[in-house]
Amino acid sequence: MTVSPHDARRAAALTDEALLLECEERFFVAGGPGGQHRNKTETAVRLTHLPTGLVVTATERRSQLQNRGEALERLRALLTRLSHVPEKRIATKPSRGSKRRRLEAKRHLSQKKQDRRGDW
Repeated sequence: MTVSPHDARRAAALTDEALLLECEERFFVAGGPGGQHRNKTETAVRLTHLPTGLVVTATERRSQLQNRGEALERLRALLTRLSHVPEKRIATKPSRGSKRRRLEAKRHLSQKKQDRRGDW
């Protein structure tokens, strides 16, 4: 599913509460360092933004609340990145003066290299 820049921009502008209302929130057990508390409780957070289909997870902390905040920050950063529309480039031709200067520079370099060659 492709995300339109308009949808991403709209979602990125929402408050945290409104953005969470548009998301499906799942908690799961996250392994790794952090000890028994982290390995036995469902502290990891997976947010799925339903309108765009984007999914982010946060498993670093032992606190579910901190992981939710981290996941929200990641989702907002992803939405902001997807909302960027690059400016359209306009093709231009080099001017006659720039062509002339480029050819003169090439001739000059060629002459320099020819001068290095000795008539052995």
